[in-house]
Amino acid sequence: MRLAAALALSAAAVLTTPAAAQQRPLRAVMNIELQVLDPIVTTATVTRAFGYMVYDTLVSMDSKGEFKPQMLEGWKVSDDRLTWTFTLRPGLAFHDGAPVTAEDCIASLQRWAKADAFGKRMMAAASDLRAVDARTFELKLTRPFAFVIEAIGKPNMLVPFIMPARMAALPPNKQNTETIGSGPYTFKRDEWRPGDRAIFRRNAAYQPRNEPADGLAGGKKPGMETVEFVSMPDPSTRVTALQTGSVDYLEVLPFDYIDLMRKDKNVKVVIQPPMAHIMGGLSVNNTQPPLDNVKVRRALQMALDQKEILGGIGLPADMSVPFCQSVFLCGGPYQTDAGTAPLKDASPEKARALLKDSGYNNEPIVLLHSTDSAMINPISMVLIDQIKRAGFNLEVISSDYSSMAQRRLKKEPLDKGGWSLMPVVWSGYDMINPLSHYATAYSCTGNYPGWNCDPGMPELVAKFEVEADPAKRKALATEMQLRVLDQAPQMFLGQFAPPTAYRANLNGVLRTGVHTFWNITRDGS
Repeated sequence: MRLAAALALSAAAVLTTPAAAQQRPLRAVMNIELQVLDPIVTTATVTRAFGYMVYDTLVSMDSKGEFKPQMLEGWKVSDDRLTWTFTLRPGLAFHDGAPVTAEDCIASLQRWAKADAFGKRMMAAASDLRAVDARTFELKLTRPFAFVIEAIGKPNMLVPFIMPARMAALPPNKQNTETIGSGPYTFKRDEWRPGDRAIFRRNAAYQPRNEPADGLAGGKKPGMETVEFVSMPDPSTRVTALQTGSVDYLEVLPFDYIDLMRKDKNVKVVIQPPMAHIMGGLSVNNTQPPLDNVKVRRALQMALDQKEILGGIGLPADMSVPFCQSVFLCGGPYQTDAGTAPLKDASPEKARALLKDSGYNNEPIVLLHSTDSAMINPISMVLIDQIKRAGFNLEVISSDYSSMAQRRLKKEPLDKGGWSLMPVVWSGYDMINPLSHYATAYSCTGNYPGWNCDPGMPELVAKFEVEADPAKRKALATEMQLRVLDQAPQMFLGQFAPPTAYRANLNGVLRTGVHTFWNITRDGS
């Protein structure tokens, strides 16, 4: 009790400001700290949440997985499906007062497509993307591409957010210093206190769609005057702050506290819908020895027991899938068990046997361990033990996620600051479609850390992107899965529904798994 009281006082002291006492901001503790403010240069989930606050999208996905106009008034497609014409809603403006124009949309899509595999494939099929007038632009294709709206409405990494053309003129690997969008909230860098909080103010000029919010679509009404992303690395401090009302929202409830919070009448614990499930993943550097050897990767894959990993993180039965090696997510449209049977009996013994035959000679393997992530940390702890038991010479580097994510961009050898493995979490939104999946869409593109390249994969992805028949799409996805499980470019550690918790006096919280903060009001506010 004394510890809880001390933590509560500490949390309150950290969060109390004169402005907070007057406004009662909505305070959210994100899974990791916000460090990067450009959603095109990183796949960090907190930067994605930042993006949805500050920017807007042309098309959005609703709660049923259907794509609806957002910034767009609508679109038309020619009979041959090679010319797509998009028209913006009238009256859209950026935070600096400048109108949103077709040129801004074109520049934003072009920048995004240089970094995103889905966008890159769409633009490879295009001959022209041009403005017709201030509110209208046109995409001309040279060949069929069956997923134009799905690409433009992509809900997860990387999201095609619309920004001013001057910002979109930057290369996608160079971070913008401006944060001017047209979204429901504004962000000023001079109010940002890294390591403490990021503060968002309601955009009074924002014009939400005149329809109810539904998933990521519909009317994005900024119900709270101020929203703060609060930095709070310690899991127990996060929970205590939620219990006392010092914070309102935990993106990820630390797993050890699920049962306790379910009994608290002042807190709601919610399970995200299937599309928003998380797959624990192991990002593998395919370019550095010894994991450039597919036989060593197969041995590593056999060491990873999903049942043990999910058991180790301590989720209730209703929040996890007992076994899922379906590359395109269990519960998704392309789910299949093809090729998964051997992995149901993964074990250190089987891994050691494969390792012995692989030519592995006790070379070091460097694993990047993110200690501040409520999801990744417990997965990593079990994973590290499994890899060591399988006989790998494992070196563990531990730090915060942002630092590890920066190191994961390095292509240098291990003795010069490189890496071998990094446990991560992948959103179901990215995994349900081969055109956005990291193991398929990014194969041989050089755009995703790990830099896997299966020479046979790009041809399958190219066939999939033009295929309109659902049965043939499913067959192609199954063929891709067999290749992924055989080549083991990345590995799958278990599927689960990340628990989110928030104060019971919040209304209008949307269950999207993407963690947006429009549509929310608080009782008594």
